[in-house]
Amino acid sequence: MPTQDARLQGIGNGIEGRDFRDIPLWRDVSSEQWNDWRWQARECVQDLGALEQIMALTAEERRGAMAAEQEFPFSITPYYAALCDPDDPMCPVRMQAVPHVAETRRMPFQLRDPLAEDAHMPVPGLVHRYPDRALLLLNNMCPVYCRYCLRKRLTGEVNEVLSRAGIERAVAYLRAHPEVRDVILSGGEPLYAADARLQEVLAALRGVSSIEILRVHTRMPVVMPQRITPELVRVLRAAAPLWLVTHFNHPKELTPDAIAACERLCDGGIPVSNQTVLLRRVNSSARILKELFHKLLMARVRPYYLHQCDLAEGLEAFRTPVAAGIEIMEQLQGWTSGLAVPRFVIDCPSGGGKVPMGPEYVVSTAPDEVTLRNFQQRIYHYPEPQDRDCTCPYDARWFARIDLG
Repeated sequence: MPTQDARLQGIGNGIEGRDFRDIPLWRDVSSEQWNDWRWQARECVQDLGALEQIMALTAEERRGAMAAEQEFPFSITPYYAALCDPDDPMCPVRMQAVPHVAETRRMPFQLRDPLAEDAHMPVPGLVHRYPDRALLLLNNMCPVYCRYCLRKRLTGEVNEVLSRAGIERAVAYLRAHPEVRDVILSGGEPLYAADARLQEVLAALRGVSSIEILRVHTRMPVVMPQRITPELVRVLRAAAPLWLVTHFNHPKELTPDAIAACERLCDGGIPVSNQTVLLRRVNSSARILKELFHKLLMARVRPYYLHQCDLAEGLEAFRTPVAAGIEIMEQLQGWTSGLAVPRFVIDCPSGGGKVPMGPEYVVSTAPDEVTLRNFQQRIYHYPEPQDRDCTCPYDARWFARIDLG
């Protein structure tokens, strides 16, 4: 079995994973079934017996799976399960999908609702935390329940889908609050909905004249790329301008199927960005993240955010020190294309919003110059504007705080 250091240094070649027919559970499955997203959704691995037919579980994983039946359930698509290394419990895909007994540990600072979404929900299913953005939770179902999920309080419970009446209430709220210009569809997994249902929801939102941008936050290109069909792309494209934000955490997840799904979206006119969560032992390495971000760009996916793992219950084993995240950013900034460097953010507890984190490059400030260090630790002096009597009409904005309220 490879050591942790070897895995951190050597994995990430975008391999396809095992042939599903080599796994006894799916020996008789046809290629047509395997590539049908509805079959993938129906056949998610959700019990210990099935999981043991796919991989050799450790005692800690087995105990975690048993505990998950009482608390945070597990679900893994056949596609994503086949991507797990059956013999290595430190496989970065397996660690994200397979329960572990460490999830049962609780820390006093952990929160059931770490981002206070429930407290910022003016109508059921609609979260309004930021002035000009709102989050619409279409359901609480996912084909893969990520073990580090910030919404453990919702996902895996009794399946709930926002009803037509719920959508109407959300739309009525958005009409009454024209300051909201950007609406994000999330869940659960919003693309679990059928195409016709998505078309209906997107059309209802597009009927609100003050909404400029729609976003769909989904992990389907990662865990079930079969869902990204030409028909789905047409539904999403009809609601343009619409961005799709996906969620790759490790280069191993960028299989040929996943890359093809991303390119199908891009070819269909859907711009794609990616949010990565910084996860201890899964991707807490500048080398791994740099490889991930480079491969995302090659698949025409823009790295958008690198998230510090949230303070939800049971996530302590995944959390990385903030200083480690800042150090990773310092090893990226200047050493690779700016396109490959996402923003490292902490989502503040209790609904405080995202705060960007990063290395400090300002050494000192003075009225006449700013002293800077660059990525190579060299010092530079940058002159401040001196002609403050110029007649530019924007002078007042340059030299005074702009009120953005």
